[in-house]
Amino acid sequence: MNLVEEVLNEHHLEEKTVVDVVVRFAGDSGDGMQMSGANFTQATALYGNDLSTFPDFPAEIRAPVGSTFGVSSFQIYFGAEDVTTCGDAIDVLVAMNPAALTTNIHNLIDGGMIIVDSGSFSDKNLRKAKYETNPLEDGSLDAYRVLDIDISHHVLAAVESYGLGHKDALRCKNMWALGLVMWLFDRDRTATIESLRKKFAKKTAVADANIAALNAGHAYAETVELPAGIHVYKVPKARLAAGEYRNITGTEALAWGLLAGAELADIDMLFASYPITPATNVLHELSGKRDFRVNTFQAEDEIAAVGAAIGASFAGSLGVTSSSGPGIALKAEGIALAAAAELPLVVANTQRGGPSTGLPTKTEQSDLLMSMYGRHGDTPMPVIAACTPGDCFELAIEAVRLATQYMTPVMLLTDGYLANAAEPWKIPDVDKFEAFPVKHYDNPVGFMPSMRDERTLARVWAKPGTPGMEHRIGGIERSHETGNISYDPDNHQKMTDLRKAKIEGIAKEIPLQEVILGNESGKVAVVGWGSTFGAIHQAVKRIRKEGLDVSHIHIRYISPLPRNLGELLAGFDKVLIPEMNTGQLIRLIRAEFLIDAEGLSKVSGQPFKIGEVIAAIHEEFAKLEQTS
Repeated sequence: MNLVEEVLNEHHLEEKTVVDVVVRFAGDSGDGMQMSGANFTQATALYGNDLSTFPDFPAEIRAPVGSTFGVSSFQIYFGAEDVTTCGDAIDVLVAMNPAALTTNIHNLIDGGMIIVDSGSFSDKNLRKAKYETNPLEDGSLDAYRVLDIDISHHVLAAVESYGLGHKDALRCKNMWALGLVMWLFDRDRTATIESLRKKFAKKTAVADANIAALNAGHAYAETVELPAGIHVYKVPKARLAAGEYRNITGTEALAWGLLAGAELADIDMLFASYPITPATNVLHELSGKRDFRVNTFQAEDEIAAVGAAIGASFAGSLGVTSSSGPGIALKAEGIALAAAAELPLVVANTQRGGPSTGLPTKTEQSDLLMSMYGRHGDTPMPVIAACTPGDCFELAIEAVRLATQYMTPVMLLTDGYLANAAEPWKIPDVDKFEAFPVKHYDNPVGFMPSMRDERTLARVWAKPGTPGMEHRIGGIERSHETGNISYDPDNHQKMTDLRKAKIEGIAKEIPLQEVILGNESGKVAVVGWGSTFGAIHQAVKRIRKEGLDVSHIHIRYISPLPRNLGELLAGFDKVLIPEMNTGQLIRLIRAEFLIDAEGLSKVSGQPFKIGEVIAAIHEEFAKLEQTS
């Protein structure tokens, strides 16, 4: 009999085996909820569950303590089967104060578990959270299983011997709560302890205090007589494909994909960027990778960043820049310059809630039409969208390939959810990636900057200063024949058509659109792009178990669209397109293929829930029944 079994028997606790669980840690932005969530995620990954996470934090650097708009949370959905979203309703809520409770309890399932720090439920904090009475005492939480513990008191006792001040000692509350949650799910604390020692290597007292708090929370759960109805969750290990895995966020995957793309292209890369939430971390990630073929540059503004990237491409390297919606708008003129000069440029757009400053720390998919058309003149360019955190790696490589082979700017779309979310990522075999080495043009005989590849229509890429190949390019229209400045109207028509044909020609070599799940024709197709993948996939899988004919189609190549997409969509009676905007892909689909698709829009700053997509699918089937 192991320790958990002994404790269960001693306290007569129920052990509940479930296939999946959703846990959310919530508290003030200074309570360390992101740290607790990250450590629990690491322990869960090492245990062997499949998982997906969703960090959610306020835009304010430090909102007033105890305020509802200052609540920071970290949600993890983990289980024994494939997990592709951060989960819908919460099974276990860890609330470190009244504000965390009131802003998150509406997401808790009936009968769900609440672990709450009763020591933070002072009259002052209750008023800040708009509670007229204490919910721990007025019966309003009777529908849930509540474990109210004065965590603050227990933490102060656990770390007393380490000489921390009162404020610093209370900062260990998150580790105490984490220790208790780790006991509830039978997680190993070893990796967390090692992480704390590494994080606070220069502050050994802080490290020791946090470890003591972690162990104290775990020991409390082992020894105390817990209330009736509190049970330990047992989540079997997932059956993942054989291989070596690590947790990865979309930001990390994007940065590493750019590095891999530069290696496969055999070219140096300049990553020029300006800080903006939530895209900034790509710059942080790449700035520490100096062993690879990348230089990083933090510019003074967005325009300077894209200008520097274009300059790097003109000089023969690959220019890459990144931003979010407001910054992409500022870069628009530079992106159009890269298109007119026909220089490779990768633009990574981590979308966030808008317009303007909008919801800077929340997620949205509202930049699709801007990515397609948000430049002056006819400025076509490839637009591709990653669908999972791990997919950001492959799409970053693809962005590098398209940019260098077609001499064009490429827009790579992610969003705040993908950037911050984490999932187990099977580390790929880099030897299986096909290289696409850049070959700068080096024949001075008859050289003109207007020379093109017959297959791709890409302009030749010659390094400036190469003897016999001196040339100028720029934003003023150029002669199709010589590359010299030209104001001839017929030439401008020809150049505009040529740039358009170059981008459209990409459709000949990108993969045909496939059905992710379900039949290639039938009753209902749910079409998505970007981070809606997980919610759509789980919804379609569950609806198919009901015996309904529904399929999942997910688009990664948006400009140009896969050449078989129109024919594929025409094979379904109904097409449903969920988007975190007011309907942007649906406009493209209707215009391109004249298909009367239905939209499902969400612009709350939060990702889709599986249940929302399921309800919309059922509604489409109800419409079919009414017309049959």
